[in-house]
Amino acid sequence: MSQQQADVRLESVTKAYGDVVAVDDLALEVAPGEFFTMLGPSGSGKTTTLRLIAGFELPDEGRVLLNGADVTRQPPYARDVNTVFQDYALFPHMTIGENVAYGMKVKRVGRGERNTRTSEALELVRLGGLENRKPSQLSGGQRQRVALARAIVNRPRVLLLDEPLGALDLKLRQEMQIELKRIQQEVGITFVYVTHDQEEALTMSDRLAVFNAGRIEQVGTPAEVYEHPETEFVAGFVGISNVLERLVNGRPSRFTVRPEKIRVLEEHETAEAGAHSETGRIRDVVYIGMVTRYTVELDEGGVLIVTRQNLETTSSEVLEARDERVRLAWRPEHTYVIETGEEEAPDE
Repeated sequence: MSQQQADVRLESVTKAYGDVVAVDDLALEVAPGEFFTMLGPSGSGKTTTLRLIAGFELPDEGRVLLNGADVTRQPPYARDVNTVFQDYALFPHMTIGENVAYGMKVKRVGRGERNTRTSEALELVRLGGLENRKPSQLSGGQRQRVALARAIVNRPRVLLLDEPLGALDLKLRQEMQIELKRIQQEVGITFVYVTHDQEEALTMSDRLAVFNAGRIEQVGTPAEVYEHPETEFVAGFVGISNVLERLVNGRPSRFTVRPEKIRVLEEHETAEAGAHSETGRIRDVVYIGMVTRYTVELDEGGVLIVTRQNLETTSSEVLEARDERVRLAWRPEHTYVIETGEEEAPDE
């Protein structure tokens, strides 16, 4: 992607706070109209990176480009971006309509156009007709929608979202994930989204970057990052980690396999042709409603987590499996070598 094609481009960006390097020689590109997520644990550098794009922080080294223009030293108000925060930052004394229209009023947009664009933005977030209510009269999810409408109404080229759903309960957060993706597709604005929630990242993103210690471990589509983790950190942070070390062609090799790809068989049952299989003992069983999670200690060493759908079993039946001996089997194409630079799955 050339810098003219990228809505956001970071070139060798570094940011330190004293002895702590928050962002370390970071390179990143976000395409126009893309829903791009920066995913990582606390302290991984994702929020600092967002603040560097917004202009709230200035890099110690490197450049920040928006639509090909170098904005590294420009203040936030001079950049064609808006930011949505977790705390909404709504003005409590203003109505919903006034909150949404505030930015346009500052830019001296005419009253007629302000009213039209405010109504359109509120309809987009499904809050039409609530212009005259105050923020205190809305639910948390509705206030988040107002904050989103206020950011979108200014028609920025890039919208930055810093864990905007973090304060919502699980059910509402899941609903808002779908709504955010719908809104992004309708308006066509480039979204750069920060979260530590793997499900959010996998649900909404066109592409995502996994951050760790100020660096990016992997960039790709949700399926690429989940199905083909390139490092042990990615394998463990995005989903449940299953990392084994085995001798492959006479030398140690580390590889990962996802829990849902593993079949649980009777110990003496034969695995399908070509499958990798190992025996072990079920150490723990956790019933989670739709699925059951098994922890299996393998005879050759190591532990694997396995998940199975509860199609016809009850909680009492699955819990009785504790201490049973089993055979685990998975297909070679579902194993991925990590940290070695190889792409071939290990053979049995």
